Amino acid sequence: MKITDIEAFAVNVPLVPFEDGGIGPYVTNHNSLTDMDRILVRVDTDEGISGWGEVRVFLTPEATVSIIEEGIRPLVVGQSPFELEKLRRQVFIEYANADMFFAPVEVACWDIVGKSLEKPIYELLGGWTAPSQTDMKHRGHQDDYADAHEIEVAYCLGILSPEQSRQRAAEVLDQGFSVLKTKAGRDWKEDVARIKAMHDEVDGELEFRLDPNQGWTIDQAIRVGSKLADAGIYLQYMEQPIRVDAHTSLASLKNQTGQPLGPNEDTYIPHNLRRLIDAGAIDVAVLDLTPAGGLAGLRQQAAIAEDAGIPIAHHCAFDLGVRTAAILHAVHGIPGFSLPPDSVYYGWEDDITVDPFDSTNGTLRVPQSPGLGVEVDRSTIEEYRIA
Repeated sequence: MKITDIEAFAVNVPLVPFEDGGIGPYVTNHNSLTDMDRILVRVDTDEGISGWGEVRVFLTPEATVSIIEEGIRPLVVGQSPFELEKLRRQVFIEYANADMFFAPVEVACWDIVGKSLEKPIYELLGGWTAPSQTDMKHRGHQDDYADAHEIEVAYCLGILSPEQSRQRAAEVLDQGFSVLKTKAGRDWKEDVARIKAMHDEVDGELEFRLDPNQGWTIDQAIRVGSKLADAGIYLQYMEQPIRVDAHTSLASLKNQTGQPLGPNEDTYIPHNLRRLIDAGAIDVAVLDLTPAGGLAGLRQQAAIAEDAGIPIAHHCAFDLGVRTAAILHAVHGIPGFSLPPDSVYYGWEDDITVDPFDSTNGTLRVPQSPGLGVEVDRSTIEEYRIA
């Protein structure tokens, strides 16, 4: 089997407004989103089997499509989609990191392989691997989890007022979620107030993740973590509280606040995961398959974290059904993912798959059909396609 073509499609899909039960506008320390651009990637083969991948937009939709179709495509056309490790090692562009643009192509290849072998991707990754070494259960209890294909996900919320956050926290708990992640970074005092309001509203029944996207200075981060600890609130983790490549400061922050740290953007930089571990600056690895170059690269990163005894969560980048499916297969089939992945899937007005996921109970079910296990609706792509 050989790859014959790659085509990328840029779409723009709206978010459900907050007042209608959604998350729009989704406010972070650097933007406010009411819709999101995504790129869908189709890889074709000479045996008539096609696979799909998905990635966020980098710079512009046109630039992302161009790099995938004109830059990545010539490097992989004519080669076998089964030889994934060979492909990802030879996709090299001098002075640039091509991993993020290769990732959707790599996922599409996994989709093709799964369809060809009539197996879901998580089985190709090794099958259902939880409990992992970071969450070990006794061998005698394995049968209790034999059909656990439901993956708990963390609810993600933008920066809102303390009162709006309080309201949504109660709703999230009622919907069956146990973890809520909220953005932060515009005003550290307001960030503390919002977490306190939500914690009080749910009487401590939700765990919280706080993500300022590098928005705090080290002194602000210390005050945030310490004030929350003084109030008896211990986060599941603080995600990338300060800028990347400040590993000594991260280690100092961890020691001064007692709040677990979950670097994310730091893990996008090659070899940083190992450096974070060596510096004692990481408690949770918040990984992402896109900067890792796809599922094979993600598996390699997860092995590093698991060997260090560090739990792993998967990052969310406003994923439609294709990348959501890839993430579910990854956290189900790769050892080490013991914390719920982030998701905003419930926030979309529509999806580009024929049968959208059901996220009403705080979980998403891993598809059981071959490959990614989702069918892309081409008419919906055309409806939301960016001209």
